Amino acid sequence: MRDKAGFRRAIKRLQAMGHQVEIDADALSRQTRFAGDDATRLAAIARAAASGADIALISRGGYGLTRILPGLPYAAIAQAIERGTQFVGVSDFTAFQLAVLAQTGATTWAGPALCPDFAGTEPPDDIMQACFEDLLFGHGEGSGWRLPACKKSSTAPAPLPDELHIESAKLWGGNLTVLCALLGTPYFPQVPGGILFLEDVNEHPYRIERMLTQLHHAGVLAQQQAIVLGQFTGYTLAAHDKGFKLASVVEWLRSQLTIPVLTGLPYGHVETKVLLPVGATVELSVQGRDALLYWGHLD
Repeated sequence: MRDKAGFRRAIKRLQAMGHQVEIDADALSRQTRFAGDDATRLAAIARAAASGADIALISRGGYGLTRILPGLPYAAIAQAIERGTQFVGVSDFTAFQLAVLAQTGATTWAGPALCPDFAGTEPPDDIMQACFEDLLFGHGEGSGWRLPACKKSSTAPAPLPDELHIESAKLWGGNLTVLCALLGTPYFPQVPGGILFLEDVNEHPYRIERMLTQLHHAGVLAQQQAIVLGQFTGYTLAAHDKGFKLASVVEWLRSQLTIPVLTGLPYGHVETKVLLPVGATVELSVQGRDALLYWGHLD
């Protein structure tokens, strides 16, 4: 953990919210850029699975989970989830979530990390905190958002329908870079007829398009019932882009697919993020510019 002051601040904040917090013995471990060596991190995950906690929350994102996927205690993780432990995280945690889904079919949660989401000097985002507490108390049943207005263009694909309803589909996805890194491995879920949600940070639009192209050529995107794009942040356009931007990528993607591509999902490397059940069966509804992902009470 690089931001130890933020880590301690986040722990105190959760405690002040009335939550009992158990800190793993190696939560502050570090080896080069990793949160401890591979064996240390695998042992920490095993302890989380055995802890009986309501929520096992990652301390931070970054990089490193893909290298330890073969050693994850999948049976113990699935049993912990069945007993009621919810594994929650974002960013690099996508590797854990998709591997667990591919290997066991169990549901995990895309949501906040301890740092930075609870570690700031200012209070956490209200929506993120409400979604987190809904999960903790079993109240959350869905997430809605307002679709961005579509600009009319003579070259753009046909606009999205004013009404859309997908009654039953498995929700999956997460960080686009991490998801693409799993393609062709045993840790990439096979989810025909799913709803794929994606986000990323520090990736220029042309790199986002390149990764989406990889998924498209691999046949992943066309198998879905819908693609839902979250927040893509932290990049800077260059002078030679000449008008090529994220909207250009979305327009291109819609031209390649016959399924709906929705945007604006409040999820990603942003303060305002909803929690999403990775691997759960959901409904997706659109009325005008109002979109809703609904999963009801998950057992």
